[in-house]
Amino acid sequence: QVQVVESGGGLVQAGGSLRLSCAASRDIFNINAMNWYRQAPGKQREFVATITSGGSTNYADSVKGRFTISRDNAKNTVYLQMNNLKPEDTAGYYCAAVRHLVYWGQGTQVTVSS
Repeated sequence: QVQVVESGGGLVQAGGSLRLSCAASRDIFNINAMNWYRQAPGKQREFVATITSGGSTNYADSVKGRFTISRDNAKNTVYLQMNNLKPEDTAGYYCAAVRHLVYWGQGTQVTVSS
């Protein structure tokens, strides 16, 4: 079983940056993938980015070139660096650890003002 806790959300103006963190309760080296999703009010949860245990990354088209996912194995933490934020990035951001099952965090709110 894996517990994940997100942090780093907040209110930022358009064009600004935030870095989200996802701290896992166990070695992320042994977790198949760590993913970020987001959900805006009235919309379905959507994929944002993923990083595998091998270090491969993938992004949603809407965030490519602006968001960067990375990890620190020593801290069991995955990061989502978000640059050039847009109002449409406003959402609850959720971390998910994939290891046999999917383990979700409680989310952190990101609000981008225009």
